Amino acid sequence: MRSTRRARNDPGQYDDLAGEWWRPGSPLSMLYWLARARARLIPPAERDGAVLVDLGCGGGLLAPHVADKGYRHVGVDLIVSGLEQAAAHGVTPVLADVRRLPFADGVADVVSAGELLEHVPDWPAVVAEACRILRPGGWLVLDTLADTAASRLIAVRLAEAIIPAVRGIHDPAMLVDPRALQKACAGNGVPIEVRGVRPTLPALARWLVTRRNAVPIVPTFTTAILYQGRGRKGTQ
Repeated sequence: MRSTRRARNDPGQYDDLAGEWWRPGSPLSMLYWLARARARLIPPAERDGAVLVDLGCGGGLLAPHVADKGYRHVGVDLIVSGLEQAAAHGVTPVLADVRRLPFADGVADVVSAGELLEHVPDWPAVVAEACRILRPGGWLVLDTLADTAASRLIAVRLAEAIIPAVRGIHDPAMLVDPRALQKACAGNGVPIEVRGVRPTLPALARWLVTRRNAVPIVPTFTTAILYQGRGRKGTQ
């Protein structure tokens, strides 16, 4: 664990938590639950050699949930300790800035951006890059935190009070308005639909006591806290 307090949204916090990516009951468990829910938005590959580019892949938490879908899974991140663990789970690691991807246009059948946009100073640049590398007909899937008072209260302040190890992971000033995200995606040729999601509350309450068993992420009526998006790039 870190010996000095880092600034909010300092990527080095993920090096401090490097041993927590895959540990049952870890403070990063929510990322695993969200990866499983995100994977349900990813269809099976439609062609041989299909590529899934996983932006902000971290320790590769998406990998077990897409392993049978037929993709070459490429993970992009700036955190070497995370990429090393992703590689151990079958992900092809790429050390790169998600705002400037080292890929040609149209190389990806799917681009995933899970719990990433709220960590990037220029999230519209990430959206533009994600859409650029998608093949026509390819899928963009993502999840992020909404830029609302409710999200800042529940997903930042309350989460940090309950799980002190994640204190400072999020900067409340960097959360992402879902309407602005939809506009940015559509402007780059990938209109998306968004829906709110949340952990199931009884399972979450049990997990907070026992730190055992995964918590299902389910749709909810509001995008005011946590939300998913999915859209398909036009073929014209």
